[in-house]
Amino acid sequence: MKLSLIFTTLFILFSNFLFAQNNFSDSPLDAVFETKDSKSFWEAFDKMEKSKQNPFIEYMQKGSPGIKGFTENRIINADSLFAVVKKRKIDYELSRNVLDSISFKEKRVRAIYSALKYWYPNAKFPPVYFVYGRFNSGGTSSSEGIIIGTEMLKNLDGVSGLIAHELIHYQQNIKGKDMLLKWCLLEGGADFIGELISGESIHQFSYQYGAQNQDKLCQEFVTRLKKADYQDWLYGTSKKDDRPNDLGYWMGYKIIESYFNKQKDKQKAIAEILNIKDPMQFLKQSGFLDVYIEKHQKSNKESYDDFFK
Repeated sequence: MKLSLIFTTLFILFSNFLFAQNNFSDSPLDAVFETKDSKSFWEAFDKMEKSKQNPFIEYMQKGSPGIKGFTENRIINADSLFAVVKKRKIDYELSRNVLDSISFKEKRVRAIYSALKYWYPNAKFPPVYFVYGRFNSGGTSSSEGIIIGTEMLKNLDGVSGLIAHELIHYQQNIKGKDMLLKWCLLEGGADFIGELISGESIHQFSYQYGAQNQDKLCQEFVTRLKKADYQDWLYGTSKKDDRPNDLGYWMGYKIIESYFNKQKDKQKAIAEILNIKDPMQFLKQSGFLDVYIEKHQKSNKESYDDFFK
């Protein structure tokens, strides 16, 4: 499964407040990188043909906190998992050895965590859990930490960039009312800082499309950004044109990038990006959409400043 599709399943269902309230380590070197659930999954898998009981009961009962965080709406229970594994044995087998080189990625992730510590000294570092589910989620971010659905992986390409993005969500405390702009800044900010600390871009196709269609998209976004309607920008499209999913990540990234480039104190800028108090004023300070806002306001016979009220 392509990383972009796996990533889409990582849509954050938890509020910023949840991410801000945790007991995670403030040291990159103390961060947990847990893979024991993978070993216990394959032990259960190899018992399926001989066991008279559901071998995944033990997998669930003795699982890490990652299993707990992945159970609701994903694994559901041991019986649900057993049914899917029996049906898709061949698909699961494709990921049997995918974590063999995980130690190299662990070193890479710790370096990424250390980079964030430089940029944002107040950073907290959630544990990363590699678990097995039912092929219905590439992972999630929960109060337990970052949880990766290992059965969805065919290799580890892009995993460190994915973890970097999710890591940023745990630092964010973006305020303001529910609107498209706020959520684009949330996701675009995670992409921007995640790329800054990892050197990896995880939405290459949507970003390429955004760059090629920037004028049209910016005009549209100005008319949509205040609405609590994410269709065609985040987590799905109406198929009204050939746009890919998640263009809101690209738009948020561009706004964040413009703001960052204007600031002399870059470390302070990162703290401000993670703790946006007023998305509309942040947009104004970024200047990224000024040309389009001015044109929009002129057509409505309103002033530029009125747009931000």
